[in-house]
Amino acid sequence: MRLKNFHLADRMHYYKVPGVSITLIDQGQISACINQGVLEVGSRRAINEKSLFNACSISKFLTGMLVIKLVQQGDLDLDENVNEKLISWNIPENDFTNLKRVTLRNLLSHQSGIVDPINSFPEHVASNGTPTMVELLEGKTPYNNCPIEVTYEPESEFHYSDASYCIIQQVIEDSMKKSFIQVMTEHIFTPLEMENSNYAMTAASMSEENISCGHNKNGEVVNEKYPLYPYPAASGLWTTSENIAKLVQELMNALKGESKTGISAIAAKELISSQGRKKWAGLGVFLEESENQLEISSLGWGVGFQCMMVAYPYLEKGAVIMTNAELGVHQLEGIIGEIYNSFLSQLKG
Repeated sequence: MRLKNFHLADRMHYYKVPGVSITLIDQGQISACINQGVLEVGSRRAINEKSLFNACSISKFLTGMLVIKLVQQGDLDLDENVNEKLISWNIPENDFTNLKRVTLRNLLSHQSGIVDPINSFPEHVASNGTPTMVELLEGKTPYNNCPIEVTYEPESEFHYSDASYCIIQQVIEDSMKKSFIQVMTEHIFTPLEMENSNYAMTAASMSEENISCGHNKNGEVVNEKYPLYPYPAASGLWTTSENIAKLVQELMNALKGESKTGISAIAAKELISSQGRKKWAGLGVFLEESENQLEISSLGWGVGFQCMMVAYPYLEKGAVIMTNAELGVHQLEGIIGEIYNSFLSQLKG
């Protein structure tokens, strides 16, 4: 599968997008890797298959895969009260939690009753330091100055939530007695050979050699060349389109009972099944039935970057699209949407 009759360079020029990386999957295998443009406007550093982009909230898809792996091996339970596993911090008890306890299933599907405080979870600012997850959840940092609590009955409403994924991260760390990054490396990055994926936490850990700078809708480098988010499970991933494609392949393989990480077909199917009261909410992904075929997706949008993962797991086809520009409009209204529509035309053809 390839993008046909699509002039990528022309569309990049039109939208003022300096760099794009696309990986396509067909028959469960990577069928094409398209890398075009530059890491930083005005430079000659070309995008290649190892160039890192900020994945932003596609991080949540990765977190969902890790959780079902840990559930599979008995370390976690999707339907257990997460306070049973939390040690460093607990979700405060109130009338809503007395009605229904918060579970990993609720948190992964954004139906835990938790609503992110206004203006919370922005990009990292060096002068503010790097907060601990407990400090974030307690509302003691500039990144979130309100304690996280349940404000609706769990499973009653959908509220997209970074805080929910911060709680998931703390559950994993308290349960596994290791850092989230260590657990992710051991259970996902290493077995899938995702060697070009990491969670950069400070500017000092970034190297300009092969990392994309963020750009605004005018094609200008953003103030912080490499915007960082100190919330790994929610939005901290830096990676390549090919590495995300490997994760999509793993999901497809798991559904066939051929997982490299030990995820069962039943567990993989649960991740892409409707959760709670929202038929389009999976566990770290969003769902849509299209012409009797299930489409799953994950979108990333942060300062200077936009990206998208879309896949048809039972057709074994998919696309990962990463850009180093934030256009200020929904992904489907910009260059990513045009690439997505070109991918769909090939899918139907």
